[in-house]
Amino acid sequence: MKVLFLGSSLFSKIVLEKVLKSKHSVCAVITQPPREAGRGHKFQKTCVHEFALENNTPVYTFEKLSRSFEEVKKIEYDIALVASFGQILTQEFLDNKPCINVHPSLLPKYRGATPIQSAILNGDAITGVTIMKVVKQVDSGDIILQEALPLSENIKFLELENQLAELGGDLATQALDLFAENRQTFTPQDESKAVLVRQLTKEDGYLDFSLTAKEIYDRFRALSQCLGCYILLNGQKIKIFDIQIVDMQGKEKEVLLNKKRFVIACKDKAIEIKTCQALSGKTVDACSFLNGWKDEIKEVQ
Repeated sequence: MKVLFLGSSLFSKIVLEKVLKSKHSVCAVITQPPREAGRGHKFQKTCVHEFALENNTPVYTFEKLSRSFEEVKKIEYDIALVASFGQILTQEFLDNKPCINVHPSLLPKYRGATPIQSAILNGDAITGVTIMKVVKQVDSGDIILQEALPLSENIKFLELENQLAELGGDLATQALDLFAENRQTFTPQDESKAVLVRQLTKEDGYLDFSLTAKEIYDRFRALSQCLGCYILLNGQKIKIFDIQIVDMQGKEKEVLLNKKRFVIACKDKAIEIKTCQALSGKTVDACSFLNGWKDEIKEVQ
């Protein structure tokens, strides 16, 4: 089948790589336009854009796909495959050719923009990937294929994203096989079990030590690699890069050790800060951070 691929993220790139190795032909890729990035504010192509060019695949970058439908109609394709594209698809586009989506959760659970983070945040033991028909209502289309993936209690966002993308690429090629042979089936989602998740912000990275150690650790696993996590110390945000749960107890938010180890009590046990950002902006171990702090640290906010 001739596939029109729509995607913009690392997740998308991994899925695209799998499809390019399949028996199907990716006739074109649509991705987000180059954006300013870094201190130099240079325009940077998406990783999908770069990867497509490396594989001699035509690339289109539309600021708004909805305004460029006439150009899209000129592309000769049999089916559209979407994976973390980043734009809303119009009904006009959906009516043009079959359109399916690679979604990294077990729908109807975790519809929306942050399904991977949400699975970790909630301490789920299982997640997965769904291939679904795209409809206007967010992630509510019929299920074509679905496969579960066990979720390690220590896995962090980037590793899980990679695992789900690998699985998503495999399922996407299977779904394309089904369409090519006209053997696809559509199973409606159970609306009574739908869970919609919101877009997350940097403020969600705040580590609140009135929560349990597991809740704090799950938040760190989910958000430290994408949004960043931080604590509040004397009104200042201190970025946190590595933590672990320790079997110590004390008053919530109390610093239990603050000379060579940075341990903070929470609702049940405690969290040890292993690596964080110094006031200079450098990433340092906890001991170096504490040595650089003028006053004794008794609690966090």
